[in-house]
Amino acid sequence: MSMMQEFKAFAAKGNVIDLAVGVIIGAAFGKIVDSLVGDIVMPAITRLLGGGLDFSNYYLPLNGQGTQLALAEAKKLGGVIAYGNFITVTVNFLILAFVIFQMVRLFNKMKKDEPVAAPAPVVTPEDVLLLREIRDALKK
Repeated sequence: MSMMQEFKAFAAKGNVIDLAVGVIIGAAFGKIVDSLVGDIVMPAITRLLGGGLDFSNYYLPLNGQGTQLALAEAKKLGGVIAYGNFITVTVNFLILAFVIFQMVRLFNKMKKDEPVAAPAPVVTPEDVLLLREIRDALKK
C-alpha cells in the first residue's frame, strides 16, 4: 500500500474528522476565553488590587532597562522576563480548564441518565429445540 493510499484511508476515518472539528472549535473557544480573561477578568483583578495595575506590563529587565517603560519599549532595548504576560496566560488556562471540566462533567451526567436497554432474551434456534425433543423421546 502506498503512502498516499494509507493517508487517504487514515483521513477517511470518522475519528480524524471528529478531531478536526474539535480542534477548530477549541481554537475558537480559546479566543473566547482570551477575551474573557483580557477584557473582563484581568481588569476586575487590577481594579481590586489597585487602580492602574496592568499585568501585561510586568517584567524583569535583563539589560538594564528601567521597569517604568512599557513592555514593548523594554523589549526593543533588550531581553526581558515578561512575568505579567505569564500570569495572564495562566489565568486563561485555569479558566479554560475549569470550563472544559464542567462540560465533561455535564456530558458524563447526561450519559449516566440514559436508560440502558435490557439485553433481549436469547431465543433458542428451532433446530436445537427439535434435537432436544428427539433426545428426550429417545430417552423414553
